[in-house]
Amino acid sequence: MSRNFRRNPEIVREERAFWIFASPWIVGTVLFTGGPMIASLFLSFSRYDIISSPVFVGLENYIQLFQDKLFYKSLSVTAYYVLLSVPFTIISALLLAVLLNQKVKGLAFFRTFYYAPSVISGVSVAYLWAWLLNPDFGVVNSILYDVFGIQGPKWFHSSTMVVPSMVFMQLTALGSTMVIFLAGLQTLPDDLYEAAQIDGAGKIRQFFNITVPLISPVILFNTIIGIITSFQIFTQAYVITKGGPDWNSYFYVYYLFETAFAKFQMGYASAQAWILFVIIFILTMLALLISRRFVYYEYVKERT
Repeated sequence: MSRNFRRNPEIVREERAFWIFASPWIVGTVLFTGGPMIASLFLSFSRYDIISSPVFVGLENYIQLFQDKLFYKSLSVTAYYVLLSVPFTIISALLLAVLLNQKVKGLAFFRTFYYAPSVISGVSVAYLWAWLLNPDFGVVNSILYDVFGIQGPKWFHSSTMVVPSMVFMQLTALGSTMVIFLAGLQTLPDDLYEAAQIDGAGKIRQFFNITVPLISPVILFNTIIGIITSFQIFTQAYVITKGGPDWNSYFYVYYLFETAFAKFQMGYASAQAWILFVIIFILTMLALLISRRFVYYEYVKERT
């Protein structure tokens, strides 16, 4: 027996409202992200210098890229930064979130205080750190010498310290990661901690046996976002070091930027961009694959 199926008017209105509100983002993504990505994929197989029309050259750009010493240098420098930056950011942001999850007076002020630097221009923050870590008159070296009697390092002017210095700069960029951790921590049930406390578990044991496993999906998310953003580091090198000293802060995106906007080799730069996309995509898939052994989802399933 057939019936005329009529959809609930309320559901129809909700769906219509969804598409109305989502359409600006969808259109913007298609036009300003999808379109340029397709264009850059075409240009990666072309010789293009902005002035003349693109000339199709097949795999020539990719072959040249894998023969370019600067490609391997910039990739190794960037990988070194990622290996230092991601763990530093995850650990620092998680500890900060744990501290800001305590029930103390003035908590709203401290949360705002630690998040505020994340909304400041990256260029402004870079100039601030360049002043703080100046080897001659910087505040950090002055404190090290006047208080502890230690001669501070050269920071951005040292081949060995330039990348760790840029990792240290992440202290003012923990806001977004910290907020995500804080949101995850506030969903954890108090009864688990009360039971652990009755069993005699201390704060450290509770942290590693309860907190870390339960927020492991959040840790995975922040780790993947950290890998993606760290591979795209650019502002610090552009503002402070210009890739130096001795090419030791010549990051991949800075290399791509110089290829595109200093040498105007847009086809070659597009090939560089797509190689970076493939690298990040592979690392993301590996992280998701490996996470099956370490990420705990049972609590999330129970709540849903």
